Amino acid sequence: MYILFKNARILTMENNDIFHGCLLVKDNKIEYVGKDQVFPFHIDKIIDCNGNLLMPGFKNAHAHTAMVFARSYADNLPLQEWLFDNIIPMEEKLTPEFVYDLTKCGILEYLTSGITSCFDMYYYPESIAKASVDMGFRNVILSSSTNEDISIHRNRILQSKNNSLITYKLGLHAEYTSSIEDIKRMSSLANELKIPMYLHVSETQKEVNDCIKRNGMRPIEFLDSLGVFNYGGGAYHSVYLSDNEIEICQRKHIDIITCPGSNLKLASGIAPINKYFNSGLRISIGTDGASSNNSLDIFKEMYLTSCLQKVINNDPSVMDGYDVLKFATVNSALTMGLNDCDILAKGKLADIIMIDLTKPSMQPINNIINNIVYSGSKDIIKMTMIDGKILYYDGKFNLPFSEEEIYSSTQKIADLLKKK
Repeated sequence: MYILFKNARILTMENNDIFHGCLLVKDNKIEYVGKDQVFPFHIDKIIDCNGNLLMPGFKNAHAHTAMVFARSYADNLPLQEWLFDNIIPMEEKLTPEFVYDLTKCGILEYLTSGITSCFDMYYYPESIAKASVDMGFRNVILSSSTNEDISIHRNRILQSKNNSLITYKLGLHAEYTSSIEDIKRMSSLANELKIPMYLHVSETQKEVNDCIKRNGMRPIEFLDSLGVFNYGGGAYHSVYLSDNEIEICQRKHIDIITCPGSNLKLASGIAPINKYFNSGLRISIGTDGASSNNSLDIFKEMYLTSCLQKVINNDPSVMDGYDVLKFATVNSALTMGLNDCDILAKGKLADIIMIDLTKPSMQPINNIINNIVYSGSKDIIKMTMIDGKILYYDGKFNLPFSEEEIYSSTQKIADLLKKK
């Protein structure tokens, strides 16, 4: 099937140039992107963009999608109390069916935010995968439960190579929630398969101090000593990295995934992203879960990523709009291993969004990229296409489930989990 987007502004994210032209999708891939032209074959669907902007979809590089059940439930608490006293007791009641339904609710929010894929870490990964496939959503899922046999992780990762929408990566929740034996076990698998590892790292100062007390080293140093990052990986949050840990990240190709909204709300701190960026580290952006953020809104995260760095560096010139937009699209895609949907180019997967430039927050058009990062919000997402299928257009979902059905199920689950 051919879908032609004509009369569009186009930002491929190969650079910051924006040009007028058209984009042709064939089935689930981009067939052509460039200046307007006439094609000598039948086009099944033609969409007039009316000068609106086409660009790669946002990639949410760190999320716990099914945690929507605890949105606005345990607010105004520090991380340790929030997690251990409130969230984990609720999570102990989760079932595969609950995670399936809750993931669908989170995906609705992703689509309205222009997020075409996420890096998901949560319980019952097969339920996450099924919900994603049923919704037509691209998901990179972290196989991270230390209670499972190592062969389960190995099989997930190897088998997912044949799935167009689902990919599994290897990781752990964090050093402070894993035994040394579990870390060594997962590290051994990463080295066997020669693949990267991903986990929460140095989210709070307490986490860092406790790791030093337990292991005599800071988190990145300790994990690296166990061979966790021999084939690269990613460190979620990374609010408190030492210069030595930054050097390890450089040498071992460890990406930094920043989640400023969650870190601010839990008063965990502000990661020195500009310092990491200037050190040559790849920076990506995630929302974290809706129970700590409380939204799954990539626009908020881009704004905070930029503006917080301007404040802590006392320099308004750092973290310009294009750099941050690249963090949320190209960099996040590469962190997640989605090398085939990072930019708009022939042969890339058709994970595309349309930005509505007629919205008040986009006017006047002085600088479209800066408008997106500094004044944009979810209301400017006119279309979200994943794998060549339009799942959201003009405020309406094109899905096999009704929003009402998903919302009702989510509320029932949340009410049940809150019961003592």
